[in-house]
Amino acid sequence: MKTLFTVLSVIALPLCAAAGDKLAGTPIGTAEGYNYENNRIERNIQGRAFDGDLDTYFATNQRSYTWVGLDLGEPFVIDKVGWAPRTDPDGYGERRVQLGVIQGANSPDWLDAVPIYMITEKGTAGLMSYDDVDCSMGFRYVRYVSTSDARCNIAELEFYGTPGEGDDSHLFQLTNLPTVVINTVDSQEPYDKEHDITSNIIIIADNKANVDKPGSVRERGNGSRQFPKKPWRIKFDKKQNVLDAPAKAKKWTLINNYGDKTLMRNLVAFEIARRADMPFVAWSRPVDVILNGEFKGCYQLTDQIEVNPGRVEITEMEPEDIEGDALTGGYFIEIDAYADQEPEGSWFVTNNRQMPVTVKSPDDGGTPEQLAYIRDYLSNIEWLISNRKFGKNGDEDYRDIFDVPSFVKHFIVNELVGNTDTYWSTYMYKDRLDPMMHTGPVWDFDLGFDNDSRTYPIHKHSNEYLYRFHGSSAANGMKDFANGVLINDSRTKYDITEIWADARTNRDLTPDALKEYIDRTAELLDASQQLNFMRWPILNECVHQNPRALGSYEAEVDAVKEYLDTRFADLDRLFDYDPESGISSPAITAPLVPMVIGSTINLTDGTTFTVYSVDGTEVFAGSGTTPALPRGIYIVRTALGAAKVAL
Repeated sequence: MKTLFTVLSVIALPLCAAAGDKLAGTPIGTAEGYNYENNRIERNIQGRAFDGDLDTYFATNQRSYTWVGLDLGEPFVIDKVGWAPRTDPDGYGERRVQLGVIQGANSPDWLDAVPIYMITEKGTAGLMSYDDVDCSMGFRYVRYVSTSDARCNIAELEFYGTPGEGDDSHLFQLTNLPTVVINTVDSQEPYDKEHDITSNIIIIADNKANVDKPGSVRERGNGSRQFPKKPWRIKFDKKQNVLDAPAKAKKWTLINNYGDKTLMRNLVAFEIARRADMPFVAWSRPVDVILNGEFKGCYQLTDQIEVNPGRVEITEMEPEDIEGDALTGGYFIEIDAYADQEPEGSWFVTNNRQMPVTVKSPDDGGTPEQLAYIRDYLSNIEWLISNRKFGKNGDEDYRDIFDVPSFVKHFIVNELVGNTDTYWSTYMYKDRLDPMMHTGPVWDFDLGFDNDSRTYPIHKHSNEYLYRFHGSSAANGMKDFANGVLINDSRTKYDITEIWADARTNRDLTPDALKEYIDRTAELLDASQQLNFMRWPILNECVHQNPRALGSYEAEVDAVKEYLDTRFADLDRLFDYDPESGISSPAITAPLVPMVIGSTINLTDGTTFTVYSVDGTEVFAGSGTTPALPRGIYIVRTALGAAKVAL
């Protein structure tokens, strides 16, 4: 991998051969400064960062979101910056400037602020450091925002440039990844999941503003909110197209991936879901995030999981949809262990197993009629499964209203990824006039790929499905629901094998293909992950549910690749798939008794069947007797099972 210095040097090419003039202006910044020598708060001392004296400094009483800068009086295109850290007796000053962000703005409230430079190396006490700036836009206001908990602590700050408004043809990005800039009113930090903080949100990609729109930000998530690196939801005032996302929407998610030291577990899991042919998989891109001038690290910008074109594409219900066909959908629900934390009227428990369910759409649970409809519909499915209504002897069949293939795909993705929380949170949806309840999308894999101390190492439990492990978690009643579909219904064994075999054989769901994807993603993330772990130095710590700390980003990525080799082998065995021949052979069931007649294969009861050669090629589909076939080994499949036949 390239070093960080090399990557950022490529990004920070100078715009001109020689810097413009050193600029002067009115010092501005955090109101309450701090004098360490006298241990007291002092106001209006921002000018100390511009007095040309390396022995004076500007520090703040406030520990984070602190800054100092200049009002230049008119816009200037900045082409060079200089800085020097505070000299302190403990030697902390030199590292306090690392990850400091230099911004420009044209509004005094800084809502339009964008980064123009980031300090990635430690400073040198008593010495100015200089570097070129790679931004074509002119700014009236310029400032230095220190990293968190640094209290600014800068001795000198210098700006060089030429007068002019410039243009937006080339903006600065922190790394090769898009930079997401969130500027809130009065620099207020998001503090809970309920209160949206008014903001302006700017996304810079390919050195241009992809989005620059008003909106809001708040915290999101449940357990992930407890980490020092916070997850956020951003919401634009109007629907926006973001980067190359298929959806045009207001709401977007910034996943923090704090306990995932590869910063890519969700990305890899979503790629697995695509190869498993799930109908909707969240769009995601890794990004760098700046909040009110502070660098917050590498995040994952992702679709909000919601009903919307390009996301969960079902009918969006209105309050008047309370009878007839209109009442049948669409509904988007989450079987959710945290459901009881949601507002009253937006969640329910099922009638039989008391599974907790949050209604995601219609909003706020919908009308009483809509809430009752979807509660009773899911409760009926649950009752049919619990009472083994599997269509035998003309009996009812839960499969008439529950889409088993989508449930199986969801199960396979989570089993392969090793998601201990597969059934802690499970999304399902039902569209208008569609009798089927479908499962998906998949979500939340930061504990996947052997990253959970409750089940690590997963290989030691390889004789059973992961969701049945003692250490796995699930919402109340959900393991029984899954057992009913996956274990008690004998037909599902065939579904699992069939879907797994199709993905393995036809959709490039292989260890080698995924490891190639991981390597490409690691290369994409390289510069950003280095900055991230400067900001959050946890590579030698166990955080969240980490079972081990491997000490380096490269080792964390290698561990995921090693896990995949083992996990694929375990699931090939559990799912009755032969990776050498590319065909599967679940245990034969009593009704499947193929007969060999000469060089043909026959099912005497008239059942429709399919015959495959050992290389996975279909050689016959129909009923009765096959044409004459060459000598060899074949797989015969029906909806009830499969068997190997030798000719």
